[in-house]
Amino acid sequence: MPGRDFDAALAAVVGGTSIEEAWDALDELVDLGLLQDNASGRYRFHDLVRLFARDRLQQEESTAERDAFTAAMMSWLLRTATIAGRWFDPGYGDPGRADPDAAELSSLEEADHWLRVNADNWLGALRHGAGIGRFAAVLDCAEAMDWFSDRWMHAPHWHEVFTLGAEAAAALGDQARQATQLNMLAWVHLLPRDDPETTLRYTAQATDLATRSGATIQVALAHHHAGGALRRLGRLDEAIASETRAAEIYQANGDIDRYCHSLGGLGTCLRDAGHYAEALEQYLGLLDLLNDDRSGTTPSVAALLRPIVLARVGECLALLGHRAEAISKLTEAISLMEQGRLAFSQARSLETLAALLAEEDRTGESHQAYARAAEVYQAIGDAEASSRCRDLAIAAS
Repeated sequence: MPGRDFDAALAAVVGGTSIEEAWDALDELVDLGLLQDNASGRYRFHDLVRLFARDRLQQEESTAERDAFTAAMMSWLLRTATIAGRWFDPGYGDPGRADPDAAELSSLEEADHWLRVNADNWLGALRHGAGIGRFAAVLDCAEAMDWFSDRWMHAPHWHEVFTLGAEAAAALGDQARQATQLNMLAWVHLLPRDDPETTLRYTAQATDLATRSGATIQVALAHHHAGGALRRLGRLDEAIASETRAAEIYQANGDIDRYCHSLGGLGTCLRDAGHYAEALEQYLGLLDLLNDDRSGTTPSVAALLRPIVLARVGECLALLGHRAEAISKLTEAISLMEQGRLAFSQARSLETLAALLAEEDRTGESHQAYARAAEVYQAIGDAEASSRCRDLAIAAS
């Protein structure tokens, strides 16, 4: 198994048995001290036991049998990861029991949990699939991670996932799908990696491939990501034009979910350009769209964007001098972010809230907000931001 730990479902696939029988066998191995378990139902080998088990596998099983075990496991992991990712894709619908041989996932929450706790395993399967030329399966899996990656943007593996996806699309000669993966790599460098120059290089490549293949939506997505990169580089007029163009294409093509993303990006460009009142109006209009059941916005997308837009409303209110209202909006947004496991956005909003509370001389609350921001930053692996917020928490106490 490629990951550090595993559950009974994966063990059953490798062992060719039922989950119930796998549980019994795993529990027996735990009792014998050959496996370690935890309260969440995950199992792992001690490193020395794993090495011993691999040695026995090499000696006791034929190459054909080992290859069969590996093929079954990797295929199951790829299929399950693809189905889990599709739970978050507004264009795909409820995957339900799309593959009876994959793990049974019956909700967004179950899919989210499976992808997070099994990340080492399904990423290992993605690498394996790329290595043996299973390009169609690799590309399907990478594409399925599009909308889920927004929920877990601080995860360290997205660059590798979408690079493997782009290489698979190129191997298949599919320019439109290659443009999609290049756009995802543009996103990786825009947000998690904060490298806007590289983002622009990827959007240029994506635009070229998407234009040649007639993938209009990918042209719009390239404009959207380019707008974010141009904004970060301070080229605000170009950024506003790029986000406006993306929104126009999405609206013309009836892609309301991505249209909402572009409206949010346009609001941020306006805010950074100093047009605070105009940006606030933009965000409030977007919030109305997200809250309108008749707008055509997918409920899961609305739930994802709503707390982020609420936080932006709060930021604009603060910039316009309405701190009390800003604190209220940010507090509401942070609560929704925690429920939706949007850790990256939550940490940033907590830091903004803490600063506003300090300006209002609410030092105790400011200390708590900075301390919580430090915890969330630490959890997502941003040690520098965590240290900064811990120092600010001490200063506020």
